[in-house]
Amino acid sequence: MGAGHGHGHGHGVAADGDRRFLRGALALIVVFMTAEVGVGVAAGSLALLSDAAHMLTDAFAIAAALLAMRIAARPPSGRFTYGLKRAEILSAQLNGLTLLLLAAYFAVEGVRRLLAPHPVEGAMVLATALAGIAVNLAATWLLRRADRSKLHVEGAYQHIFNDLLAFVATAAAGAVIMVTGWNRADAVASLVVAALMVKAGAGLVRDAGRVLMQATPDGMDAAEMSDVMAALPDVAEVRALHVWEVTSGHPTLSAHLLLRPGGDCHAVRRQARRLLRDAYGITHTTLEVDHTEGADVRCAAHGHATVGAPL
Repeated sequence: MGAGHGHGHGHGVAADGDRRFLRGALALIVVFMTAEVGVGVAAGSLALLSDAAHMLTDAFAIAAALLAMRIAARPPSGRFTYGLKRAEILSAQLNGLTLLLLAAYFAVEGVRRLLAPHPVEGAMVLATALAGIAVNLAATWLLRRADRSKLHVEGAYQHIFNDLLAFVATAAAGAVIMVTGWNRADAVASLVVAALMVKAGAGLVRDAGRVLMQATPDGMDAAEMSDVMAALPDVAEVRALHVWEVTSGHPTLSAHLLLRPGGDCHAVRRQARRLLRDAYGITHTTLEVDHTEGADVRCAAHGHATVGAPL
């Protein structure tokens, strides 16, 4: 019986860069959001208030991502042998649920204002929305420079990007109100914001849920992996193959390989590890290798490998 292990390690320099980008975006969001609440109340604009609420979730998303990065960086311990990397996934799940709850609230308020429109200062709405577009462009640029393969970073990015689209809708509503006086445009814009929240929130909840439920990562096919490894020389059968993600960007695989009589278990283990690394980007593997029943030779116990070790 044998087991091969590969371990992927994060890069401190890249993580520090991600934190800088996230902090910069957070500062922009908080400053503008504070001003927008005041303008939204003064203008009587539900669209501006919904944008401000969306920006509040942006701020929470970025703050949660920063906290998750600190927690996930803690080394493994006796009780948490993978460390606390799934804090990132819980952060993304929380972000998605927050977006869905806010979307429900602003959808209800938007419908109410369609039925009973309120007076809205179109010029204030337009000016504030244009400023919001500029702020969100800057924040989006910062987050695009961070590592978006991390689901919690992608969650924060989706918040900001959808807020950018929401400000475009709000600016259009402000222009319509200025030109035509049709105050219901503000309610329509708030419904557009709610729809964008639903789209982003549902995607985050779905993706985080897949990781929490240990589903096969997107873009990977467990049956295909089994067939590819079964095609290696001397492999008779692949059993008990499981592939999942500890956290986003960290796929993990375990499998039991049965070899034909005379097969070299160490060579097959090396070939399988190399195949999984090169074809699928999986560097954390546990491979149990045995000969089929009746073979005279048994594999030596406990073969280990880490990323960077000779294959």
